[in-house]
Amino acid sequence: MYRAITSRIFNEPVVIGGENEGYIAMDHAKSLPDFLADRYRAWKDTKYEEKADHLRTLARDGQTPSTLLIACSDSRIHAFAMFGVEPGEFFLHRNIANLVPAYEADGGVHGTSAVIEYAVTALNVPHIVVLGHSGCGGVRGCHDMCRGDAPALEEKTSFVGRWMDALRPGYERVKHIEDEATRVSTLEREGVIQSLGNLMTFPFVASRVNAGEVSLHGLWTDIGEGTLEQYDPSQGAFVPV
Repeated sequence: MYRAITSRIFNEPVVIGGENEGYIAMDHAKSLPDFLADRYRAWKDTKYEEKADHLRTLARDGQTPSTLLIACSDSRIHAFAMFGVEPGEFFLHRNIANLVPAYEADGGVHGTSAVIEYAVTALNVPHIVVLGHSGCGGVRGCHDMCRGDAPALEEKTSFVGRWMDALRPGYERVKHIEDEATRVSTLEREGVIQSLGNLMTFPFVASRVNAGEVSLHGLWTDIGEGTLEQYDPSQGAFVPV
């Protein structure tokens, strides 16, 4: 005999009783598309076999990454390729516009903050990198929203809009720039700088930075040109790497 209840997390029926007790009924899930299944099989037969020993070592011994990389979810950003990263070297977090929110110990659900906490306090990463990029849709959305040109993002129901609210202070710092393309590009970099500042609002980050155990790095890349800039606090500007 089965009865269904509502999952607190997924708002989906959960089977109670029988051999499938506790499983969430995901009837809308589909089999992997052929092109993805084919790519997996090709990887398994080639790239995996080349690194099998290394991957088995990671599986057995765990990870000790050198860097927490906070990048944008943009599909054009291939950060691992940029830095020649091998499995186990980088702890990666991606979100809209590579933003770090300010520290809030309010008992809420904070995905980015959870990643930072785990990377710093459990994995003891010595480096945290925030990577911004050209043509960022999230930053462009924030720009347009702050100008009153994106009413959909102003809606309380917009997850993107509420997330990008965090960058409104950055817009205030660049809104005086007359050329729009320059203003948006500068806002992309402001997002990186603001995220570096917000990292220091996390007590466990600030204490380790002050002790010389963790270093913070801000980067911005031009997707089309493949160039990379880093933030230099002594100049208050981004300079070529």
